[in-house]
Amino acid sequence: MTEIQVVETDQAPKAIGPYSQGIVAKGMVHCSGQVGMDPATGELVSDDVEGQTEQCLRNLRAVLQAAGTGFGRAVRCTVYLTDLGDFAKVNLIYGKVFEGLTPPSRACVEVSALPKGARVEIDCIALTD
Repeated sequence: MTEIQVVETDQAPKAIGPYSQGIVAKGMVHCSGQVGMDPATGELVSDDVEGQTEQCLRNLRAVLQAAGTGFGRAVRCTVYLTDLGDFAKVNLIYGKVFEGLTPPSRACVEVSALPKGARVEIDCIALTD
């Protein structure tokens, strides 16, 4: 039987459904998608995709740190956008997080809607050991 560990931090928004912020299993943390929600208020930090992207990455960083790892150990990310026209703006902010690091593999897809009316959501898988 594989042991799993739930990752939970108050530095990222609480789960708004039946899921965990992250799960550690077999030396990897699987982070649930994060939107640009303020952990303290549960509301989106802004209407613009730039502000939401920055907060979404702060939230992901908090979950990774709670699992004892960080973006430097990320192996896969998925970016979900409600408008693929926002790709360049999101990519610029996302790229800054990985400056000086080996960027993980990634997919970016357009979706019809995201929770809370968010414009961007990002999930991540990273090594923990």
